[in-house]
Amino acid sequence: MITQVRGRLVEKNPTEVVVDCNGVGYLLHISLNTFTNLPNDENVVLYTHLSIREDAHTLFGFINKTEREVFKLLISVSGVGPSIARTMCSSMTSEEIQQAIASENVALIQSVKGIGAKTAQRVIVDLKDKILKTFDIDEVSTTTSNTNKDEALSALEVLGFHKKQSDKVVNNVLKEHPDATVEKIIKLALKNL
Repeated sequence: MITQVRGRLVEKNPTEVVVDCNGVGYLLHISLNTFTNLPNDENVVLYTHLSIREDAHTLFGFINKTEREVFKLLISVSGVGPSIARTMCSSMTSEEIQQAIASENVALIQSVKGIGAKTAQRVIVDLKDKILKTFDIDEVSTTTSNTNKDEALSALEVLGFHKKQSDKVVNNVLKEHPDATVEKIIKLALKNL
């Protein structure tokens, strides 16, 4: 129904944004990847997916059409709801998700909070052919930004993880990757939480 929102960015959090479109503020739930890639200027275009349930109408926003397509494919799998799909899009880039499904990497998909072994296998069985047909899977791109441990911990707390547990995981990540960016720290931490 609503496929795209173009307007002025009014609020920006790691999990949601508010975009003002001609006086109407739309609350869009976003992934960490979308948050990281949001432009610094006020005017934004976000591609959207409206999730309609009996008790809620929720608008999800994505920085590009690829992320939206991956999200739609994920929620088409039985046992994967919008919140798990969003967590998966926060843990990995769209390309990493496509690569994991195409290469049948059950362990990587299962590392996402909320996805068990059976669901991970169902994601691969249901989506492998669709992923191979729909997307070109050659490169895995990563984005970088210069920030630090405190920002990573703050973002993980906003995503609903306990600070004590997050701190332990982030410290382990930093031991292995001392020069990691905030985004990389968060992604690696999400895989271990």
